Amino acid sequence: AGAAWRPLARRPVLFALARALAEAWPGEVDREALIACAFRTHRPNESHRARLRVEIGRLRALVTELAQIEATTRGFVLKPLGERAVVVLAPPIDGDQASLAALLADGAAWSTSALALALGASQRTVQRALAELEAAGRVRSIGRARTQRWLSPPLAGFTTILLLPAALQME
Repeated sequence: AGAAWRPLARRPVLFALARALAEAWPGEVDREALIACAFRTHRPNESHRARLRVEIGRLRALVTELAQIEATTRGFVLKPLGERAVVVLAPPIDGDQASLAALLADGAAWSTSALALALGASQRTVQRALAELEAAGRVRSIGRARTQRWLSPPLAGFTTILLLPAALQME
């Protein structure tokens, strides 16, 4: 808010809770949804509920000058102080393989070894991620074995001539 900011880079649980509350603003988020997004579990138990209370308390203490987090009958709601609105700035490509998808979005064909080098990951990790992205239809491969390369599928519904700027008439 303005010049005030709170670092959450080393606190992923607090970041997940803050993002879920901000995305639902001005509405509330039920406890099960908060537990699922923060702790990545689909079967919450009493220990998850207790941990949620602790983490919400930590988040309240962190944002006390910027907003309030109030408990409701179903969950929690974020209420910014003053007349401020809540805005969530999300990366254009989100998810576990966002960096990989971003590299492939340039249109060039990449080998798994080049992707691993660019990402600072092992080649096997990149291969597993590519298999998941391929199953979801977000990447495709060309070639086989050592000549296999990976790229993003082309944009559907656009011909390349439509993406080129029109020539200006000289007067």
